[in-house]
Amino acid sequence: MANFYWDSFRTFFKIGAFTLGGGYAMIPIIKADVVDRHKWVDEKEFLDLIAVAQSCPGVFAINISTFIGYKLRGVRGALSCSLGTALPSFIIILLIAVFFHHFQDNKVVAAMFRGIRPAVVALIAVPTFNLAKNAKINKYTVWIPVISALLIWLLHVNPIYIIIAAGVCGWLYGYFMRKKH
Repeated sequence: MANFYWDSFRTFFKIGAFTLGGGYAMIPIIKADVVDRHKWVDEKEFLDLIAVAQSCPGVFAINISTFIGYKLRGVRGALSCSLGTALPSFIIILLIAVFFHHFQDNKVVAAMFRGIRPAVVALIAVPTFNLAKNAKINKYTVWIPVISALLIWLLHVNPIYIIIAAGVCGWLYGYFMRKKH
């Protein structure tokens, strides 16, 4: 029988090591491993865990790995998944800090990073559209993310206020819909 702690650590270590662009770029890779390959959670649970991870302070990738690990094996599972996610970044940043002065002015390295930036935008855009589809965004609800994005971008509204307002509005909608029926 496979050892969950080792499997989850290895899975999240791979995700943390080979994903550029931060937490949101990790979503399709996490889904492929956690939902499709290992079947640790189903797609609906995964979408719920993403919503909770986004709502919590801290790094998205650590949050979602912690929630998945905790859901499956409690505190030890959360530690295993979180450590697997965080360790690659820690090691890479440590190595960069040690050797940065050797390549900080290298034109090849600077050109590589200029090439990586547009790809990272795509890595973030694809999961955003997939999340919208899975969240059942349609012509009646598309205004919610659009208005939220505009409030954050144009008016510099703190995203925490958007999350709180969306949660309150969702609760009120559910409350009044239950009373109606």
